[in-house]
Amino acid sequence: MKAPDNAGLLRGFSRFVADAKPILHREYQQRLAADLARQQWQGCFQRNLLAVLAGFYRQALQQVKAMPFDAGQAPVVNGMSGLTADLLAAFAGFSDELILFAVDKHRTSCALSNFPDEHKPDRDYLQATRRQIAELWQNFALDLNRHLLEERC
Repeated sequence: MKAPDNAGLLRGFSRFVADAKPILHREYQQRLAADLARQQWQGCFQRNLLAVLAGFYRQALQQVKAMPFDAGQAPVVNGMSGLTADLLAAFAGFSDELILFAVDKHRTSCALSNFPDEHKPDRDYLQATRRQIAELWQNFALDLNRHLLEERC
């Protein structure tokens, strides 16, 4: 039986992540529109970014679990599978791009213009949001690595 082609699977996963970007942009817009329709603008920037990213990280983990990676081919260094770093590389700039998209949507939203904290998120609000995104990312990376290490057994 031929071993899985990890390099090909990594390319496929990178495409999966890249293809998700416009979908996540639409999801963010839909969540923002729903919040505005319900007049729930307080905290909508942070709430919607976190919801979109948390959902996608769950989906990405399921995608990896469904792919036949040969985790035994990858070295383990300091408790981290070599595949973990390779898979996480597909996300380079991913959350920053989504944040910029969301900031642009908020800054061009007439509906949010009466709510300065949401219309033009300030540095503190952005930093607080980035910290929470970093926590989501860390949990995703740990879950991903745990899965890959379990697959070695």
